[in-house]
Amino acid sequence: MRKKWMTAGMAAMLALAAAGCGTSGGSGNSAGSGGSGGNGVKIGLSFGDLQLERWHHDEQYFTDYVKANSKDQVLVQDANGDSSTQVSQCENLISQGVKVLVIVPQDGTALTQVVNDANRSGVKVIAYDRMIVNAKPDLYVSFDNVKVGELQAQYLTKVAPKGKYVLIEGSPTDNNAYMFYQGQMNVLQPLIDKGDIQVVFKQFTPNWSTENALNEMEDALTKTHNQVDAVLDANDSTALGVIQALKQQHLAGKVPVTGQDADLANCQLIEQGLQTMTVYKPIKQEAEAAAKAAIELGNGQMPQTTATTNNKTINVPSILLTPIAVTKDNMMSTVVKDGFHTEAEVKSTSSQ
Repeated sequence: MRKKWMTAGMAAMLALAAAGCGTSGGSGNSAGSGGSGGNGVKIGLSFGDLQLERWHHDEQYFTDYVKANSKDQVLVQDANGDSSTQVSQCENLISQGVKVLVIVPQDGTALTQVVNDANRSGVKVIAYDRMIVNAKPDLYVSFDNVKVGELQAQYLTKVAPKGKYVLIEGSPTDNNAYMFYQGQMNVLQPLIDKGDIQVVFKQFTPNWSTENALNEMEDALTKTHNQVDAVLDANDSTALGVIQALKQQHLAGKVPVTGQDADLANCQLIEQGLQTMTVYKPIKQEAEAAAKAAIELGNGQMPQTTATTNNKTINVPSILLTPIAVTKDNMMSTVVKDGFHTEAEVKSTSSQ
């Protein structure tokens, strides 16, 4: 099902990645050098899983920025969704002499030893987009993830202020999933306490999987006999599964569904009225902020931060960016205006 909806979008992303410094099969690739500044160091960029569409954007923006603004070399690794593989790849990057290690953790609890080893080796660690817990990373670059959940719940309660809610949450191994949930409950709990909203089904979704979300939503519809008024869904990949389940019961477009990441297929669904909203996180800003910080850390400089984020061990210096709620009404002035997708792409149905 996911391949059916994502084929064109993913093909475009894979082609873009291949033209730059894409990774496949867990093998490492490098990009650089160019621009100015320093004699050049090695920067490791570890992805837990490049399967989701959005990470190809991050990879390209990050490597392009480093190439344009330094003589540094970026070594990219993709763990293909396997935490133990990511641990091994990160250790290998450290052994290759990277000065900075940027990690998108597949499991934020599984990298404690990697960060400890990096600390002992003098390698600076940036937790990118997702926090690494029970360790001491040097920097965290992400969006205000509690705000993401608040935006989702605020919009959903506007279009469905009362009724039976299904909550399809993110991966239980991703710390961000709990931050999104916290933000959602900041909005929902008063309405639950008031009796306006009843949560009839809640499930965290392993690996943010479309297929898992499809199964979860089918279970929710069976349990409730299709009596669902709204679906508070944590991200766009899982929203694809939710909407497929709703389609099977002729409920797509009738039950509002949230999302996150402004993936192409989901922006198309929003245009068609099948998904209600997504949360757009200007990924170019995030990737370039991380790339700039990596260059600075590689040069022995501490990047300017905007906040701190507690990871159960320390308050990690953080660069937190602002997410944006996107609906059909502001799609053109946000996602399209930024060049994240074109108007023609958003209005096409070719990737579904």
